[in-house]
Formats: sequence, C-alpha cells, structure tokens
Amino acid sequence: MMQSINTVAVPPGATIKEQLEYRGMPQKEFALRMGMSEKHISHLINGKVELTPEVALRLESVFGIPAKFWNNLEAIYCEQFARVKAELEKEDEQEIISKFPYGKVAKIGLVPKARKTSEKIAYLRSFFEVAKLPIIDKLKMPGIAFRKTGENVENDYVLAAWAQKAKIEARKVSTKPINIAKLKKSIKTIRSYTVLPPNEFCENLQTIFAECGVALIFLPHIEGSKLNGASFLDGKKIILALMVRGRSADIFWFSLFHELFHIVDEHINSQGNTTEGQEKAADCFAKDMLINPTEYAAFIRQKNFAKSDIVAFAKRETIDPGIVLGRLQKENIVKYSQFHELKTQYQIGK
Repeated sequence: MMQSINTVAVPPGATIKEQLEYRGMPQKEFALRMGMSEKHISHLINGKVELTPEVALRLESVFGIPAKFWNNLEAIYCEQFARVKAELEKEDEQEIISKFPYGKVAKIGLVPKARKTSEKIAYLRSFFEVAKLPIIDKLKMPGIAFRKTGENVENDYVLAAWAQKAKIEARKVSTKPINIAKLKKSIKTIRSYTVLPPNEFCENLQTIFAECGVALIFLPHIEGSKLNGASFLDGKKIILALMVRGRSADIFWFSLFHELFHIVDEHINSQGNTTEGQEKAADCFAKDMLINPTEYAAFIRQKNFAKSDIVAFAKRETIDPGIVLGRLQKENIVKYSQFHELKTQYQIGK
C-alpha cells in the first residue's frame, strides 16, 4: 500500500490475501494451485509485481471470481499509484520551494519573478534542467571548491543556483583543452592586471583562462550569500566563477587567486568538497601572490600605515592600493572605517 494525504493506492494483492484468509488457505497451497512459485505469489500479494491478464485468468479458476474483476483491480491500483506518486512529488517540491530563496535568485534575474508556488516550481525545473525539483538534491558536484566569508553559505540552494548559472554561462565560452602547466606560467601575467580597471583587464583575463581550458565567469551577487567564488570541473572544461557586482578590487582579486590555487593544485579533481586545510592553503597562496610576503613583512615592521604610506607601498609592489588596504584591514592593522577612498569598486557584467 502506498498513500499520500489525499489518496491511498491498494494493490490487488490485498484482495487476494482476504480471499486466502476467508478460505483458510495457506499461501504455499495457493502457490501450488496457481502453478506459480511461492516467491512470485508473495510479490503478487505485496504489490511488488503486476497482476497480468494471465494471472487474472488463473485467479478466476482458483477463486471462481471473474478475471475481469482482477484486471479491473490492477487498473485501479495503477491509476491510484500514479496519483499518489504525483501527489508525493508535489509535496516534496512544495517543501523545496518553502526553503528555496526564490525571491533573491529572481532579483538578480536567474529565474522570472513569481508568486504562485506552481509557477516557481515550473521556473526552477527549467532553470535547473530537471524533471522534478527533488532531483536537485541528488545533483552533487564533486570537487567543487568555493570561497565564502563567514562559516556557512546562507543555504545549499544558493550555491546550487549560483553554480547552475555558472554552468549555463560557461556553455557560451569556447575553451582549449585543460592545460594546468600553461595556467601556472600565466599567473604573473594575471597578477599584472590588478592595477588595471575592469574594462581593460576583463577580456584579456578571460582569454588567458580560456587558453588553459578554464571558463572564467562573472556573476552577480546573491543577496544574503557569503559566497565570493567557486571553481569546479564540468565536462571537458574547468569553471571559475566569481561574484563581482559591487565587489571591491581586494575581494575580487583575492577570490580569483584563491580559486586559481584550487585549480592549479588540482583540488577540484577530488570527489568531495575541499578540506579546511586546502582552503587555508588557497588563502595563503592568494595573499602571497598578491603581495610579496617578504616585502609585506618589512612594511608591517615600519608601523607606518597612513594613507600615503599604503599608496606608496602599493606603488612599489605594482598593485592596487585597495588590495593592500584590504589585507591590513583583514589583519586588524587598519580599521575598516579608514581610507574608503582607496577601495576600487568593480561593476562587471550587466
């Protein structure tokens, strides 16, 4: 028996069982009289196998009840079973909708705005390219590495929606075969773009990554999400996606180099998500690639952190002053309330 809130699907086997009890006939004897195995009879009674027209004719001979009756019971059961299954799937989808941050995802244009649950379900099925929403929970992306602020992403569905959008956009990007060695050799060139505005570096940056088999995707920020970037293997290309709209230069470049390390160190090839150790290693790589650790240590020892000192050090390191400021603020050397004018805000994409 299978049931939902509104429907109960009762297999014909329940009626067979009633007949056996009424007649006091053991299941073993019934199997003998039916000319079938005890195992098949057990499955028939428990609704695990279909009651075929042939079986209906045998039941007519054994019980004296017309085959039409048994065939009708099977047809009713099949219809009820399908109805119960559809209702349960609907309940599952409604539960997902209740948890899904639909409004925030719709706000940045990933899905159309909607109020009705039925519309949200339809739009999300189309967006995630699934027949039913519960499938989303099964679509695990092995090897996904992502940089986030705070301890947790707002919820797993934000990451799922963001990653799906990255995959859709990556289909539009033509890339050469994955070449990690070539990507490693390009790191210094990539770092040289940190002093340029987005309109000067974006296209060149995407070209460099595409030449190495990586689709660099820029996506808008989802309100409430702590996610800054993610990288993962998708078919024959690697996807590196960054949240960029309204992001400052220091967050953008730190996130890019953080994800770059996950790629060159091949963390995205693992079956599970990245470990805490891998995340810390990626942070260290990003810090050291952006600012020479020896020069930074010497700068810190001088203990001169006026605006002019920060700008002068950034100029010597050939890097955006906001990146130096962001590092100092992160390490509680300079207050977050200071020198806002040094932070370059990026507006990339639509």
